[in-house]
Amino acid sequence: MPARDLLLLLLVVLSWAINFLTSALALREIPPFLFTALRFALLAVPLAFLLKRPAPGQWPRLIAVCLCIGVMHFGLSFSALKAAGDLSSPAIVMQSYVPMTALLAWWLLGERFAWRTGAAIAVSFCGVLVLGFDPMVLDHPLAVVLMLVSAGFLALGTVLMKGLRGLDMFSQQGWTALIAVTPLLAISLWLEPGGVAALPQVGWVAWAGVAYAAFVSSLLGHGLFYVLVQRHPVAQITPWLLLAPVIAIGLGIAFWGDRPGPSLWLGGAMVLGGVLMIALRNLAKARAR
Repeated sequence: MPARDLLLLLLVVLSWAINFLTSALALREIPPFLFTALRFALLAVPLAFLLKRPAPGQWPRLIAVCLCIGVMHFGLSFSALKAAGDLSSPAIVMQSYVPMTALLAWWLLGERFAWRTGAAIAVSFCGVLVLGFDPMVLDHPLAVVLMLVSAGFLALGTVLMKGLRGLDMFSQQGWTALIAVTPLLAISLWLEPGGVAALPQVGWVAWAGVAYAAFVSSLLGHGLFYVLVQRHPVAQITPWLLLAPVIAIGLGIAFWGDRPGPSLWLGGAMVLGGVLMIALRNLAKARAR
């Protein structure tokens, strides 16, 4: 991969890692589902001009993908981030969507994987169990549960997305933003009473977090990612994305007061190590093809 593309990939990773910190700061003032709705409302403005209509018969699948990823994944992941007392454990546990995707693709699509990938999946899930014994995580067990459920919806949405045809990443993001806003607002009005009414009192830090999530993490980060996957195989790019949770851990230690214990370090290494093994296996298969 040329040095220019490596720099672009590093920019993608940084934009996603910093999003953990900026979103956690915003969630101090804005409830998670309302935060997600505001993020998508801002994102929908520029992407509305880039939308492509899905192919005939694709609407049900597209709506299912948007609800899984836009509503359930993002809404629950930000709920987990708010419920957690740290940035490190949510950033690590979110990566469990990779082995979940492999299992769902096997179950729903009949995709097979070798025993090495199966061992990597087992290592990742065992890592989540080990991570759960860290005192910092034990104080907020709901955060781990919410993030695991969130990762499950992301995995399901990713598998369903494989059946979409004729939509580029910008169209997928745009439709996700447009379709997800109304359900997210409805959930917020139901579960987060007073959240909308309190928006006039929200400070600039929280609004900056919303803008960062919409324009930097989503528009810039995913936009550059789309450019890179046009130039290089996805399997070649995926292993580099594991730098995002690693950088997020560093940001948590430096700016959020995280103090990971041995269980979190060991469990985190098992989760990320398992995910890296899966990514490298995919890369090896891609090269063989």
